Amino acid sequence: MKLKVLVGAGDRVMGFTLPFIVAGVAANVLWPPLFRMGLGLTGMVIGLVLLVIGVPLWLTSVAQVLLFVPKRRLITTGPFALVLHPLYTSVALLVFPGIGFVVDTWLGIALGAVLYVSTRIFSRAEEKILAGIFPAEYPAYRAKVFLPWL
Repeated sequence: MKLKVLVGAGDRVMGFTLPFIVAGVAANVLWPPLFRMGLGLTGMVIGLVLLVIGVPLWLTSVAQVLLFVPKRRLITTGPFALVLHPLYTSVALLVFPGIGFVVDTWLGIALGAVLYVSTRIFSRAEEKILAGIFPAEYPAYRAKVFLPWL
């Protein structure tokens, strides 16, 4: 199994997102008052809830990819039954914002948005590959996904 198959569009997604992460974290370190949300305990609770949901979804997605992709099986259960790209989506919409809320910075929401946009841009190529490998199963899977637009 080639590493490229396991990575999918992840290298391009992270290649696009990483400069924003580096610049954002550097700016947050240099000028923390500009990034504070000031939500206190409320922000901490929101962040922890997002992380409690997001981290298990992400870990389950990673485990499924590591288990099923080498066997050339289309993953349609677990987080993959909820959204098309749960690895990217859980980090973009739950984990990054959750970390941001916990450490009191809006940077997590901004970086999550950048990651989500890059996912939407680069995942199309991954979807074309999947449609080619699984010509009958992939369209049927896409039709059943609970939140296909995420």
